[in-house]
Amino acid sequence: MKNKIGVLVFPAGEINSVELHDALATCVNIELYGASSVDRHGEYVFRNYISDVPKINDNRFPDALNEIIVKNSIDVIIPTHDDVALFLAEHKDVIKAKTLTPDYYTALTCRDKKQTYELFRDEEFCPKVWAEPIQYPVFIKPRRGQGGVGAKVIKRQADVPLEMEWSEYVVCEYLPGEELTVDCLTDKNGKLQAIMPRSRQRVFGGVSVHAKCEVLTEEIRNIAECINQKLNFLGLWYFQIKQDENGCYKLLEIATRCAGTMCVSRAKGVNLPLLSVYAAMGRDIAVYANNYSLEADRMLITRYKTDLEYDTVYIDLDDTILINGKVHLPMIRFIYQCVNEGKRIVLLTRHACDHADSVQDVLRKHRISSLLFDEIVELTFNEPKYTVIKDKSAIFIDNAYAERKQVYENCGIAVFDVDGIEVLLDWRT
Repeated sequence: MKNKIGVLVFPAGEINSVELHDALATCVNIELYGASSVDRHGEYVFRNYISDVPKINDNRFPDALNEIIVKNSIDVIIPTHDDVALFLAEHKDVIKAKTLTPDYYTALTCRDKKQTYELFRDEEFCPKVWAEPIQYPVFIKPRRGQGGVGAKVIKRQADVPLEMEWSEYVVCEYLPGEELTVDCLTDKNGKLQAIMPRSRQRVFGGVSVHAKCEVLTEEIRNIAECINQKLNFLGLWYFQIKQDENGCYKLLEIATRCAGTMCVSRAKGVNLPLLSVYAAMGRDIAVYANNYSLEADRMLITRYKTDLEYDTVYIDLDDTILINGKVHLPMIRFIYQCVNEGKRIVLLTRHACDHADSVQDVLRKHRISSLLFDEIVELTFNEPKYTVIKDKSAIFIDNAYAERKQVYENCGIAVFDVDGIEVLLDWRT
C-alpha cells in the first residue's frame, strides 16, 4: 500500500511554487515533485525536480504530463499559473491524477476579469465597469493579466494609449483606498473553511513583499461567501479587493491558484496547500488559526548551484562555528547537511591556546555534540592548519584570511569565509 501522497507542482519556478514547496516539503505523508517547461528557480528548491516538460500549448503536453504522473506515482497536481490552472480544469478527464483546480466554468470565469465582473455585476462589491473610459480617472487592466502587468491608472483623455484594443481590457472605476488579498479555502463539499485577509503594504513586481494579517470583517466575509456560492472551488484560492472613495471594498480579481504570500496564512498555523491536497484526495478538513498578530516582509534571496565536489570539510571553531559567543545557525545547518550527505567533518582549532576552557568544555557549553565531528584536531599556537590537511577532495572554512590564504596556496582546495557558507547550503528538500 502506498504510504505517501505524490504531489506535483507545475510550473515550479516562480515565487508561489516556492511557497508550495515550503508548505509541503517537510510533510511526512507527502512526496513532493516540481516540474517546469522553462528552468528558473525550481531546480534550486525541489529535491525531486523534472525539467523540459512541454508547454501547455504543445500537443505533446498531455502525454508528457501523464508519463510523469505514472512514473512518479503522482496523485495530485498543483498548478501555479492561471493559464495552467485553466488548462488542467478543462482537461481533467485526460489527466491521470487529481488536479487542484475548480471546475472549468470557475477557472474560465476567474481567468477572464470581464467574465468575473459580469458574474458579479449585481453585487455591491462589484466595481463600475465600462467598455471604454467615460470618466476620469479610471483603472485599466488586461482581461487575462496577472501580477499587475499592463494595468495602470488613466487620469485624463490625453493619457489614453493610441490604437487601444479595448475589447482586450477591462475599464474600471478608480479605487483609491486600501488593498487587501484574501486567502480562502474551500473543502470537498464546497464549504468555505478559511477566509484570511492580509494587507499588501508594499508590492514589488506585482508580488506583495510586505503583508500584515487583517481583521476579518463582516463585509469581507460576505464578499468571500458570495464568491464561493457562485463559483465551484476546490482547495485554496484567493481574491483581491480595494476600497473606493467611500471606504467600501470592491472586487479586483479572483485567482484559483496559490499566491506567493500565502505564507502569511501558513505562519498563522493554516497550511492552505496541505489542506488543499487533502481536499483533493477527498478527505475532510478543518481550519484552526493561531490567535496572534503577524506581519511579514520579504526580499530577494540567493541560492547557488556549483560543480564543487568534496568529501571532507575542515572547519574552524571560534568565530566560525561560534560567533560572538553564540552558535552561528547557518554554519550548524551546513554541518548537519554534511552529516546527512555522509561527508567527513574535521574540526581544526586552536581554542585551548587562548581560552581558559577546553574544546570539549566549549562544545558542551553550546550544546554541540562532539559526535558531529569525525575528528577534532587541536593545534599549537604556531602550527599552521594547512599542515594537517591531507584530503585533497576537501574544502576549508575559517574566518581568518591568513589561514585561508595558506590553505589555498599549499593545499589547492576551495576555501570559504563565514559569509561564504550560503554558497554551500542546499535548500532542496
